[in-house]
Amino acid sequence: MTESEAVSSAGVETQALRRILEVTRKLAAPFDLDTMLSEVVDAARNILDADRGTVFLYDDAADELVIRVGTDIEPIRIPADKGIVGECAQTRKLINVPDCYADARFNRAIDRKTGYRSRCMLTIPLIGYEESLVGVLQILNKNGGVFDEKDEFVASALAAQAAVVLHRVKITEAIIVSEKLDREITVARDVQMGTLPDAMPEVAGYDIGGTFSPTDQTGGDLYDFVPLADDKLFLLMGDATGHGIGPALSATQVRAMLRVALRLGANLDDAFTHINDQLVEDLPDDRFVTAFFGVLDASEHKVRFHSGGQGPIMHFHAASGSYDWHPASTFPLGYMNQTNLGESLDVVLEPGDILGLISDGIYEYEDSSGKHFGQEGVRRIVDRHAELSMHEMVVEMMQAARDHGGGVPQADDITVVLVRRDP
Repeated sequence: MTESEAVSSAGVETQALRRILEVTRKLAAPFDLDTMLSEVVDAARNILDADRGTVFLYDDAADELVIRVGTDIEPIRIPADKGIVGECAQTRKLINVPDCYADARFNRAIDRKTGYRSRCMLTIPLIGYEESLVGVLQILNKNGGVFDEKDEFVASALAAQAAVVLHRVKITEAIIVSEKLDREITVARDVQMGTLPDAMPEVAGYDIGGTFSPTDQTGGDLYDFVPLADDKLFLLMGDATGHGIGPALSATQVRAMLRVALRLGANLDDAFTHINDQLVEDLPDDRFVTAFFGVLDASEHKVRFHSGGQGPIMHFHAASGSYDWHPASTFPLGYMNQTNLGESLDVVLEPGDILGLISDGIYEYEDSSGKHFGQEGVRRIVDRHAELSMHEMVVEMMQAARDHGGGVPQADDITVVLVRRDP
């Protein structure tokens, strides 16, 4: 190289580095991720005098490289170990391909899909904080030739700056998404909690207590009371499979459908059947709702019910101090169409008797060794605290289950409803 050529080359490199600094300052401005990606691609194309550029962002959850931006290119996902970009991501080394179609690593399918003709390319890893892979920058078709060592140097310098900025923006966007999700969950929780009874119903001759404690901000458990004619009260307690927003929506849906059905005059059997069949249509195959549908007849001191996958249902006999534990009487709601619901069950409440609708979050509350709180834990509370009101007994039962856990986090939603006939 002659002296004049060397001076000219140095001038070109200096100019390129100056433009990289300008781009870096520009990237420091607050942009969203897509805008930032466009800026990186445009800068690479301009500085390297190339026809096209693409950024593949690394999706570590799927272990894929995702095109978020590229001239006239629709979003494309590829495995993070396939093709030239995959090799670049795996080795974290720049790859200069002077003739794409002569290189076996080149994936011609992308050209076929886009209608573009790739001649030569530079592929540069984008490495962020703590050597984490942010993605891959690929520059295609240098105008008037192929990419040389100077282009490699300039591209690496640009990629180093861009990677840090992109990493920062990805983290910022993740925080924004998380905060937005938190707000949406808070709204969902407020809606769900708003559907729970504001106060326990007043039924002559009876004391009723109930509570709900989700394991997440929202949960799949539910309970409700619906006053009916002739001194009757509809009792609802259920548990939608899973935790979080999805089950909470299912639980809210069951409550809403039940109230509509009762307003339209549906009896116990019809309400259970119609809601079940609707949930079969609405819920995914792996989702269902265990549910207790019961009617308390305060004049006859009897509870008639169907228990779809919900159990055991506790019946404490005050006179003898004994317990009945009624298992589920039919399938959960949404599990399958009900062609034959079967007869409902009746429980007669004598003075002092307690009916307990208790979700598996209580029965299956584990201590550090994996031992469940179980029916024995429930019995201890009822036996020791017969003098308490039902509200107070519910509180005692919840606390006893947590004490049994000994600091083990609550693993499931908890719902407890206790109904006692006055002694």
